[in-house]
Amino acid sequence: MHFEWASTYGHVLLQGLLITIELLLLSGFFGFLLALLVGFGRLSKQPVIAWLSLSFTNLIRGTPLLVQIYVLYYGVGSLFVGFPAVRDSFLWPYLREGFWYVVVALTLSVGGYVGEVIKGGLRGVPKGELEAARALGMSRLLMIRRIWLPRAIQILLPSLAGESVGLLKSTALASTVAVMDVLGAANLVRAQTFRTYEPLLVIAITYLVLALLIERVFRRLELRIPVRGAL
Repeated sequence: MHFEWASTYGHVLLQGLLITIELLLLSGFFGFLLALLVGFGRLSKQPVIAWLSLSFTNLIRGTPLLVQIYVLYYGVGSLFVGFPAVRDSFLWPYLREGFWYVVVALTLSVGGYVGEVIKGGLRGVPKGELEAARALGMSRLLMIRRIWLPRAIQILLPSLAGESVGLLKSTALASTVAVMDVLGAANLVRAQTFRTYEPLLVIAITYLVLALLIERVFRRLELRIPVRGAL
């Protein structure tokens, strides 16, 4: 095995790594916010909200992520091309880049999958803690902020760690729509150097290290968050 190409293409892989991390952080942040809405929506007593939340999760979980990316990039993206007003707007530099379509697709994916996880965590919070909060005169929003949601997240930290690692691996699909993430950078190196295995080996190790870092962060969070409720 030969790695002499690393000195020439190292900066390409580094740029790809930064894009992968950006995809992970942006879609993870916005996806988690969407997942909160979906999770609470699934428990809503309003039939319309509960139905919309269930339909969203069924759609996202029932279709492949790659298909969702293609629909957004080749479908929605091509619609924007047909409108001169859009092409002349300040949004066009973003709408013509595959990066943002991947961010949206990953955000929706996180919202669908993690939303169901959060729903389970919310149901897993002991009812006694919620009743105690009501007895103290807390409003529903205050109870959610101080008791219900923190306890649910505490319960779900191991599951959220797994979902975050899964999201990391899902970012590899970005290369299918011309986004130069770390896998796309590896494919470029393979095409230009005719080295088949070495770039893939480097990328595999890179993903492994990132996954271990994610698990370590969540493990530290588990140790820092107190076991008792946040009264």
